[in-house]
Amino acid sequence: MNFFKVFTGLGLAILAKNFATTTFNRRYFDSKVVLITGGSKGLGFVMARELLKEGARVAICARERDELERAKRKLLQYGEEVLTLVCDVTDEAQVHDMVMDTVEYFGRLDILLNNAGIIQVGPMQAFSKKEYEKAMNVMYWGIANTTLEVIPHFKEQGGGQIVNITSVGGKVSMPHLLPYDASKFAAIGFSEGSAAELRKDGIYVTAIIPGLMRTGSFVNADFQKGNEKEFNLFRILANLPMATMSAEKAAHKILNAIKTKDAVKVIGPQARMLIELHHFFPNLMVKLFSLINKQIPTSGEKNIVKGENFEDASSRGARLESMGQKEKEQFQRF
Repeated sequence: MNFFKVFTGLGLAILAKNFATTTFNRRYFDSKVVLITGGSKGLGFVMARELLKEGARVAICARERDELERAKRKLLQYGEEVLTLVCDVTDEAQVHDMVMDTVEYFGRLDILLNNAGIIQVGPMQAFSKKEYEKAMNVMYWGIANTTLEVIPHFKEQGGGQIVNITSVGGKVSMPHLLPYDASKFAAIGFSEGSAAELRKDGIYVTAIIPGLMRTGSFVNADFQKGNEKEFNLFRILANLPMATMSAEKAAHKILNAIKTKDAVKVIGPQARMLIELHHFFPNLMVKLFSLINKQIPTSGEKNIVKGENFEDASSRGARLESMGQKEKEQFQRF
């Protein structure tokens, strides 16, 4: 009889805890102010949309005013408060103004979500030093600039969260992605170190490490001029369901990582498997990538162009026609 009472009591306690946790998590973002860099398209746009659904107040930044206004019109279907801010995250003065404008408009800032990024695809010699610096400026210094700007505000406020969208490329360096990989390695190092330093101040830093996502990034990526074969290879890979994850699924996992204040969160089984294989067999993985590299086409050109330059009107039309409405909303060029 006593055993039955103890067993029943434990069961009820577990149920009560789970219910309380679920209820708390469901309302976690209620009225929280979230600033998203690179929020006008792709994963940033999807994150803004899902946060608005959960009751957050959202500010999005990008470099292009037209893209921001187009995104805002769509986002207002999901929430009442969306602030748009033109900002280049590589510019410290613009970052300062962006954070101050957000705090002034909403009265506070609770979560910074660093999502701005670029992708450069091609052999290492195709990119000049300027291209490597460009990747580092956006995906390392972009994160560092915003982080350093919000820390004093968060400390004065008594806490906050910083979420950095990095990549599996920041754990496993792959051929034909060197500027991207190097900047993502730096971003992960910065995230993990700052997570350890800032936790004592009630500031929680999370490094999100996703694999490849279906956000249409191939259209806005940089490629070697004349290398249509590599563009098509990247396009196919970026749309394979078995090799990629939808932006919606990734966004939900990221929201859960924010709620639990994880320091590091790997998103997707493909990313986890690749990281584990590289951890246990680093030399073997380099040899495997070397074999793959021999099969990747190159054009010999050193000029860089956007992926959208490889699409003619008919192929672009067919691609857009095959997409659902939600995919069009988050797509890099819609």
